Amino acid sequence: MSPLEHLGLVLIALLANGLSALAGGGAGLLQLPALIILGLPFPVALATHKIASVALGIGASMRHFKQSTFESQRLILILATGLPGVVLGAMLVLEIPPRVGEIALGLLTIGLGWYSWRRPQLGRQAVAVAGGSAHALTGALGLLVIGVLNGSLTSGTGLMVTLWLVRWYGLSYTQAVAYTLVLVGLFWNGAGALVLGTLGEVRWEWLPALLMGSLLGGYLGASLAHRYGNLLVKRTFEAVTILTGVALLLPWP
Repeated sequence: MSPLEHLGLVLIALLANGLSALAGGGAGLLQLPALIILGLPFPVALATHKIASVALGIGASMRHFKQSTFESQRLILILATGLPGVVLGAMLVLEIPPRVGEIALGLLTIGLGWYSWRRPQLGRQAVAVAGGSAHALTGALGLLVIGVLNGSLTSGTGLMVTLWLVRWYGLSYTQAVAYTLVLVGLFWNGAGALVLGTLGEVRWEWLPALLMGSLLGGYLGASLAHRYGNLLVKRTFEAVTILTGVALLLPWP
């Protein structure tokens, strides 16, 4: 690739991961489709994106750990229930035909944008939720399913975790974003990157530019989230998710 093309990858990663750090997920909504549009087959684009997205978790974690208070019980829950699903999903995706993966990615992207748009006040403040074994089991199963999607389709699954933490566990949006970016960004994506990097094909020469943009975008996005909130970014993000999903459903050469 030329220096100009590498610069383009840095800017794509910076924008995608900056928005992701602000909105609580969604780097794959921009970065993964961009890699596909630039010519990578779906499995190769997914493996390359997954490895690069670990830098998002590193950048965001550097910022969130300065101000966020994490509960150890919830940290363990998200890791213990999500990681097995991520590994399973990453193994399954290698068997998905590329065009099927692109269509599934497009439909999931549109659905997430619509879901978020229909709930403008979701997670504006923390709320108390009822406990109990049934509630705990359903919450764990939800995280397991999202983990499978994270390992296989990846796009928007960070946002799904954020919304699940808000909806099911009563966290505020800011609290849920912190958990998502640290745990999903670092550990879930790290597990998926390990499986896909070992079993699949990675475009290694594209990674330095993507890693640079992801690391910087994660830190800057997390900083802006703490300073300004996320309402404007949320609306922008919703529009981008729907447009990106429609683009993926179109037949590209």
